[in-house]
Amino acid sequence: MKFETYRIAINGTVQGVGFRPFIYQLATSLHLYGTVSNGTQGVEIVINATSDTLKIFIQKIEEELPLLAAIDNITTTQIVQKLFTSFQIISTKEEGKRTVRIPPDVSICKECEAELFDSGNRRYGYPFITCTHCGVRYSIIFDLPYDRKNTSMKFFEMCKACEEEYTNPLDRRYYAQPIGCWECGPSLSLWDNQRSVFSIQCSEIIDVAVQFLLDGNILAVKGVGGYHLMCDATNDEAVQKMRERKKRPTKPYAVMVANVELARELAVMSEQEEELLTSKERPIVLLNAKEQGYSKLVAPNMTRIGLFLPYTPLHLLLLKKLNRPLVATSANITDEPICTNKESLAKLQGVYDYVLDHNREIVNGCDDSVVMAVKDQQIILRRARGYAPASIKLPFALSKNVLALGANQKSTIAIGFDNEVILSPHIGDLDTIDSVSYFEKNIQTLECIYDFKPDVVMHDKHPNYESTKYALSHYDNTKAVQHHYAHILGVMAEKQIRGKVLGVAFDGTGYGDDGNLWGGEFLICDYTGYERVAQINYFKLLGGARAIKEPKRVALSLLFDLYGEDAITLQNPSIKAFSTTELKTYFIAWEKGLNAPLSSSVGRLFDAVASLVGVCHTMSFEGESGMMLEELYDASVAGYYHFDYEDGKIGIFSVIKEILLEKNTSVAVSKFFHTLVEIIYTIHRQYDLPVVLSGGVFQNRVLLGLVLERIPDAVISNAIPPNDGGIALGQVVAR
Repeated sequence: MKFETYRIAINGTVQGVGFRPFIYQLATSLHLYGTVSNGTQGVEIVINATSDTLKIFIQKIEEELPLLAAIDNITTTQIVQKLFTSFQIISTKEEGKRTVRIPPDVSICKECEAELFDSGNRRYGYPFITCTHCGVRYSIIFDLPYDRKNTSMKFFEMCKACEEEYTNPLDRRYYAQPIGCWECGPSLSLWDNQRSVFSIQCSEIIDVAVQFLLDGNILAVKGVGGYHLMCDATNDEAVQKMRERKKRPTKPYAVMVANVELARELAVMSEQEEELLTSKERPIVLLNAKEQGYSKLVAPNMTRIGLFLPYTPLHLLLLKKLNRPLVATSANITDEPICTNKESLAKLQGVYDYVLDHNREIVNGCDDSVVMAVKDQQIILRRARGYAPASIKLPFALSKNVLALGANQKSTIAIGFDNEVILSPHIGDLDTIDSVSYFEKNIQTLECIYDFKPDVVMHDKHPNYESTKYALSHYDNTKAVQHHYAHILGVMAEKQIRGKVLGVAFDGTGYGDDGNLWGGEFLICDYTGYERVAQINYFKLLGGARAIKEPKRVALSLLFDLYGEDAITLQNPSIKAFSTTELKTYFIAWEKGLNAPLSSSVGRLFDAVASLVGVCHTMSFEGESGMMLEELYDASVAGYYHFDYEDGKIGIFSVIKEILLEKNTSVAVSKFFHTLVEIIYTIHRQYDLPVVLSGGVFQNRVLLGLVLERIPDAVISNAIPPNDGGIALGQVVAR
């Protein structure tokens, strides 16, 4: 047998997932000698093998790779012969372009969970138990390659027992960078809202924290990518206190439950939804609630509940001891980034009673992901922990390095190089100084880790978006991309669509080419450009930005369109929501176009209908009107309202008239949903093109489900959010 020497380069998610130990064990089992190392582009293997043995080795790599690993490509090259006498895992100082994927944070594995509750195990009850198959990754990384010295675990020196595991290639914790134990790893602390620390043993802290929860207190609990605010989900008083202190009167809270059996007691779920709930990503999953086993204040007036399972050993310890569901909401000021350290948490000092803390630094903040299932499709509403950062392969290679800065709401950023895009986790809305700083940190993180320098910087066309301002003030090589075009391009990139499509972009607000606020758009587009072929006819937004939070203003504007000043005399819920003086003042503003920009937004149309039928005149959180209309939908109602369509303009005034005449609110709302579907279907029939759906309005499960029923081949994103969280990906591929 003649042995040759081969270099094998493997790209993909191959660091921080137990890949090198896997290669070591595989090579040893095949009696192969050589080395395996991490580099900036993935994993490199140098090995002595015959051509036949090499084929077997490569085949086994592809078929037996670790659970968290993913391979993009394997390149094998024969090199000058070098003889090895053993197989070793080594460290290298490889230079060059960085293309290896940053592994996301994932949930605790079954093996670690078993050890956590095994009284005979040395890590029994240890809140940071982990191995190469689970736990923190992205949230602790400073730089690549993914080695302990490049993470926040570098501040914890391993004890002898941990080091033996860490250096044993046959151990499950071999090169598990976050490895630790009671003796040498991160530890818990407990303090009150005055920062007074409780002097108790670390092993007793869980018991004390659980008692605080049982007593109705609010705890800020440091997790993987930030803090949660937690309280007993069965305690009305505790949940109400959380609402009052957080100034969140009605927005539903997510609930964490100990296991899937308890989740089944609280919600009805399909097989797909259960798979999402129990997946290694552990997202919050929106489910049909059973309305028992938790306080009605958790999700007021809603028949849906967001449930998720514990994904850290600390969560498991809390829930096992507590034995009841927990409200677990992100610790942040509304629309600001999640708190990741004591300094940022100080802003919530008036919300929490106690803090369950730990001393492992969160390097990169990462919120909880939120998903739902519609017509057997996974829809990501917030793409963060477990899913991000993620690599998306493009259907073509980029000619330049691209930095995309996204939009202003649901912000994400992206970097693109070769045929790959790295999309950041959810950042949030860029409405405060802190959120813009967090946005900037995410840019710096990706640029630093990937040693990335952009040739061009893409941004939204809206001149007042903070992302646009940042682009223009920090870079010279910028290019604007229209908002709704970027929406459609993001889906096309994810789905590897190369040709032209009919894009349907329905959202709340996007800056149009004519300076108006678009949001009900039909675009024929490919990567080189787009044509707006249809739109919802413009209507005025009374009060400009205020109309976004006050649906009654949009409804009033539409009533003025229909009836002029006579609208003031109508006996309608929207009219009754204003005083006589306000009505007269707003009519003058509407008539003269004072602070009343034109909009074609379907999101604002949802708002108007919610007000007209009397269910929502002002919103305490984004999307509230659409959620309330979901609750009123009746699947037994058939038919739709008449709408006008001529020369690419979709007139909705006749729709509003018929809604006003409808005596049954549920019928009115149901027919409104069907009307939107009929509008999409009508435009779709004119073009022999694939239909691509995007925009925040398609987060509405009723509307999306109805569209997918009527147009089964319609394409919706599954890996990026339909909302503005997918804009950055679309910007990257715009030419």
